[in-house]
Amino acid sequence: MATLEAVNDVLGAIGQSPIQSLDYANPEFSYVNNLINETNRDLQNEGWVWNREQYYPLNPDENNEIPLSPTMLRVDISDGQVWRTTDVVRRQDKLYDKLNHSYFFYQQVYCDIVWLLDYDDLPGAAKRYIIAHSKTRAAMQLITNPDLTQLLSRDAQLARATLMEYECNQGDYTWQGTPYGTVHTPYQPYQTLVR
Repeated sequence: MATLEAVNDVLGAIGQSPIQSLDYANPEFSYVNNLINETNRDLQNEGWVWNREQYYPLNPDENNEIPLSPTMLRVDISDGQVWRTTDVVRRQDKLYDKLNHSYFFYQQVYCDIVWLLDYDDLPGAAKRYIIAHSKTRAAMQLITNPDLTQLLSRDAQLARATLMEYECNQGDYTWQGTPYGTVHTPYQPYQTLVR
């Protein structure tokens, strides 16, 4: 759920006065809160270094089914299971095997999962992007001012670039595609000066 500060940032961007409390009876609050929550969910669904886990073990329950939490936005079989004896999707809040046409699993399955985290648990760069993008959406949908929308869109693009920088720094990605669980030393800018 969005915080009071986030809602007031969005309201301020579209020329509305701030609210004093999280009051769901207030239609402006409810609308802006929904915008922020939708933007949050859309962003997290992309899968980032801070909400994505690889090779997460899922165990069958007593019915040989694997129930899925509502906080699991995406679930897919991990690439490490090279035999590909399963092709899983989410159905009826359980793991479903499309290859075998079954909900039944008889052993542990390793999956790559994208989690839906609480807004308060997100990194600052993600929060800033969510607020900036919500401001743009609010300007488009509530006041339909093209000039304001364009200005806020630029802010959202800058916030997105900052978020991408955060992702790249935290992910320590390499063009070599170093497999999960292996060791590599990422490029450090100071190494150029050492030569």
